[in-house]
Amino acid sequence: MRRPRERGFTLIEVMITVVIVGILAAIALPSYNQYLTKSRRSEAQQLMTQISSQQAQYLFDARSYTATLGPSGLNMARSNWTCTTNCVGQYYTVSISTLTNTATPPYYQITATPSGSQIPDGNLTLDSVGAKTGTW
Repeated sequence: MRRPRERGFTLIEVMITVVIVGILAAIALPSYNQYLTKSRRSEAQQLMTQISSQQAQYLFDARSYTATLGPSGLNMARSNWTCTTNCVGQYYTVSISTLTNTATPPYYQITATPSGSQIPDGNLTLDSVGAKTGTW
């Protein structure tokens, strides 16, 4: 009498599959986190560039720069950002500082300060002459 063969996986086959999935996850997770860091940084950089463009228009209209990002200054409307005097997002806070002195040309500096998991990224800055610091 022949015994019918049982169908299924052995414990060794299941353990090999778990090890392979673990190795793939260990490789993919850091790459994914790096991608998220870059995309969050890019979002802050896009906002800073948009602010810079609006500052140029504001200078043309008012002959000075503004340090206000709300309705009384540059009216910034972005879905992921709350802009009153600064623009606050989940991972960055963007602010403007201005230097309005009659002896020098008008000047501004936009600073994006990271928070949460973006802190190792460091501050990003963009000024009125186009100089950038940080990881652009």
